[in-house]
Order: sequence, then C-alpha cells, then structure tokens
Amino acid sequence: MATIELEGLVKRYGKVQAVHGIDLSIKDGEFVVFVGPSGCGKSTTLRMIAGLEEISGGTLRIGGQVVNEQEPKQRNIAMVFQNYAIYPHLTVRQNIGFGLYRSKLSKDDRAKRIEEAAKILGLETLLERRPAALSGGQRQRVAIGRAMVRDPSAFLFDEPLSNLDAQLRAQMRIEIKRLHQRLKTTTVYVTHDQIEAMTMADRIVVMRDGRILQTGTPMELYDSPVDVFTARFIGSPSMNMVRGRRVAEGRAEVDPKGDVLIGIRSHDLIVAPEGGSSEDASLSIRGVVSAVEPLGPETMVHLDVAGESVIATAPGKLIPAVGQEIACSVIRGKLYLFDPQTEQSLGRL
Repeated sequence: MATIELEGLVKRYGKVQAVHGIDLSIKDGEFVVFVGPSGCGKSTTLRMIAGLEEISGGTLRIGGQVVNEQEPKQRNIAMVFQNYAIYPHLTVRQNIGFGLYRSKLSKDDRAKRIEEAAKILGLETLLERRPAALSGGQRQRVAIGRAMVRDPSAFLFDEPLSNLDAQLRAQMRIEIKRLHQRLKTTTVYVTHDQIEAMTMADRIVVMRDGRILQTGTPMELYDSPVDVFTARFIGSPSMNMVRGRRVAEGRAEVDPKGDVLIGIRSHDLIVAPEGGSSEDASLSIRGVVSAVEPLGPETMVHLDVAGESVIATAPGKLIPAVGQEIACSVIRGKLYLFDPQTEQSLGRL
C-alpha cells in the first residue's frame, strides 16, 4: 500500500491545458473517488498517476517517491479499465494470472495467487471458461482479479461500471467496496456517477474544467457544498435552485429578482398533506404540479414555481394531481444560499 501525492499537477495537450495545477494527498489505504462531468480532467489525472499520460508540470509521489519519469510497470500500481481489457482467447485463469507470467514467482505461487483472487471474487467455478461465456459483471471481476494478483501498492479504476446495467452496477459497487475493506489497498476511482461516488468513497474529489472544486467525505460534500456546481452534482435528485431573498428571522422567500440563489434538496422540500405550510419553515412556497413519480414509500412531485422547475417530496400515499396547486415547506437549517454572480456558498438558513 502507498500514499499518493499530487503537487501542482498539470497536463497540457499543445496549447490546451486539461489539468490546472491540482494539489491532493491520498492517504495509505484510502478509497478516493474523482467525480465530475465528461472532460473535467478526472480520467486524465488518473492516467497521469498510472503513468499512461506524461506529466506536463508539477510533482507526483507514490509511497513518498517521485515517479514523474517512471514507466507504468515501475510504479507498482494496477489499473482496471472501463472496457475490461481482458483477452478473449484466454481462460479466466489465464487472464487473471497474465501479469504474473514474467514475475519471479514459482508456478505453485502463481497458481495460489490466482486461486485466492478467484475465491475472493466468486470466480473459482469459472476458471476454465473464456470471457465469451461470462456476464458483464463476471468479466469485470476477472479484470479486477488480474489487478489483485499483482499485489499492487494502489488500485486505479477508470469508470469500471459504466458498461453494466443498473442492477449489475449496484451489485458491483458493493463488491468493490467490500474488496477494498478486505484488502485495504489505496484506491483511486474515477466516475461521472455521483451515486457511485457517494456510496463507495472515503473521500470524494469534485472536478470541473481541470480543477478541483472541493474534497471531503460524501456527507461533507452533501451537507456543505462550497458552490452551486458541487451542490447540484452531489445528491439525487439534483438540488433545486431558485432565485430569492432573505427576510427576517432566518427565513427566505422566492423572488425572481432576489439577491441570492436558494438551494433546496428535494427530500427537504416537503409537500404539506393538507395544502398548508409549516410555521417552523425557513421557506414556504406554492407551485403547480407538472408531474408526479410514485416510488412507493415516497412520491417525487415536480412543480412549476415562479417559472422554475422544482422537485419536492410527498409521503407515498399522497399523489397530487397534475395541474393542482400545492404548498411545500423547508424546515429551518435546510436552505442553502449562494451568490448569484460567483455561485459560491453564503451559508445556510
């Protein structure tokens, strides 16, 4: 295992700068997830750590050693790719052990490592099959197994679940997290899926336009986003944003000409059962229902509020009619305020 340190890391492609001098320290054994939209620089950063992209500026240390000029094989890291990158003509056993054939391990030791990895990943009955006979999830396990047997200092994952269906993604998230808890190997994971980031990470790194906007635990980012982008990117559904203004006694109101942006989590914007509003609310609004999504224990209600689209939450048995005007409220402490010009956080109400 190893620490990974990025100091002023830069990546340029000709005159285009893809990564703008980022700083980050990843602890030994930590599971860190880079998250952000396509083109934000997260995969480029991962590839610089792997040695697959040349570093244009700054310093990269793995285990305290500067590795800027080292080849990938010298860094003792293992990477799992989006497209599995396993060999179709080889069996599962051969694919898992592929990276060991040039090692100094004995034949028995290689076999033992392959068997141990297959057992951890639930592949022990599939070792003689070829990839064509495997499901997408099983193929991804083979790719992970090939990385595991090398006993690397760090695992690097580049959007490994994006080719799987929703059910398999959910299953593989749990399996990768359990694997990390068992092996405790430093892990850097790249995804554009904030649900993967929230459920798997010890710490999340939010990137945009080649820069780090915020780092923190999943709940730190969810509860205390530093800007509008992070607030809307972390959490599902995305945070509602309406223009408004602050009024007396810790309250706010919607106002299209107001001087603040008001952020509201959908699960904090509660539909009043009888169409009324809470006296203890920091914000009360009325809107017209444009759509409803019954989910069983709760109903997501889409509203038109002063020309803005807003999503609120109602109890599962309460399903308002489309076109109905209803009231919603947010309890105190659950409003997020942002500057409309800089989009930086102004705190909470």
